[in-house]
Amino acid sequence: ERATQSQQTHRFSTLIISIMTHIHKNLRVLDGNDQIKGLLTIIRNQDTSRADFIFYSDRLLRLVIEEALGTLPFDKIQVTTPTGSVYNGVKFSSKVCGVSIVRAGESMENALRASCRDIRIGKILIQRDEETGLPQLFYSKLPQDISSRHVLLLDPMLATGGSVMKAIEVLKTAGVDTSRIIFVNLIAAPEGIEIMAKEYPEVKIVTAEVDEKLNEKRYIIPGIGDFGDRYFGTTD
Repeated sequence: ERATQSQQTHRFSTLIISIMTHIHKNLRVLDGNDQIKGLLTIIRNQDTSRADFIFYSDRLLRLVIEEALGTLPFDKIQVTTPTGSVYNGVKFSSKVCGVSIVRAGESMENALRASCRDIRIGKILIQRDEETGLPQLFYSKLPQDISSRHVLLLDPMLATGGSVMKAIEVLKTAGVDTSRIIFVNLIAAPEGIEIMAKEYPEVKIVTAEVDEKLNEKRYIIPGIGDFGDRYFGTTD
């Protein structure tokens, strides 16, 4: 029975990914192998300790960061190996920076720094207006030359898409071409992917897994809880 449920879950997940990648042509989801599934299982478990949550989240974050870096443009280059042979390789053809959506997005900065030495990282703070419910910009600090860079926009969760779209507006105002933005996250809801496909189809999305839906409270289901609270230890 458990094997049957697992097979059904796998088929459902594969179906969702197929539908979402059809809706959003620039969506990339990590290969759903057992290692990825195992890491996601640990961080989704409500009984996982904070230490384990951080450790296994960091492993997953490194994987999605590396996947996102693979979407950047490369130039061909030849190098000579210690054997005197010529190797036909590639190198980054564009400068890159990171921008984290405070607070949860800051959890992804270490994974980015581990992958890109001396990378510049900006910050955007967005909070919901209590009266209108709309996302409001409270603070932004971006690299001065951000308009000439590809931007890895960092936030572990994509729910309604309100915060990330507000962050994209901030980047656009700073002169960033939206086709040079890569939104990197761990878990995405179909509703968030759909609104991104409608408003910013040229923005790439790289995620570890696509979940089932948002509930009536706009929480991602099955979800992971409040990622920032669990990562930074601010749960009750």
